[in-house]
Amino acid sequence: MKHLFEKILSSRQIFKGRYLKIEQDEVQAPDGRTYVREYIKHPGAALMIPILPNGKVVMVHQYRHALKQVFLEFPAGKRDKGEDSLVTARRELMEETGYEAKDWKFLTTIHPVIGYSDEHIDLYLAKDLTHVEQKLDHGEFLEVTEVDPKDLMQLVQEGKVSDVKTQIAAFWLDKFLRGEWN
Repeated sequence: MKHLFEKILSSRQIFKGRYLKIEQDEVQAPDGRTYVREYIKHPGAALMIPILPNGKVVMVHQYRHALKQVFLEFPAGKRDKGEDSLVTARRELMEETGYEAKDWKFLTTIHPVIGYSDEHIDLYLAKDLTHVEQKLDHGEFLEVTEVDPKDLMQLVQEGKVSDVKTQIAAFWLDKFLRGEWN
């Protein structure tokens, strides 16, 4: 596969926001030609699939400005600089839902938008939940809800859950609950 790699000739940052950066690289492709590649640098994130003792999962409704609509999602959040993803998962679960978990299982890492970002999201299963206190970040507005996993899969099938990280997590959850994946 090495023959598919591109050689970076130059690189520069063309935008720096609060936590996203846009980079622009000039590359030499396998055909010998020079091309410009732009991509978003992202600090990474963690997503939690919190399972309640009643078998339902804890999810959130959240407004997403880029698409100007409210989405049903699993709780998730970006990593702080130098932070381990499990620390992110624990923090975000408590902040967004008001739950803490005693039992954590790492499931996988996903790269949701490989065409234009280096973002990666670590997916975790969170069990043995205790409700504590929700501590939303300033400017963060969420509605916490409990969803039956079968209902979640129906919503995915109907196109009512279109957030890719939540869809992928829903499929992992389904496989886990069926005993198909440990």
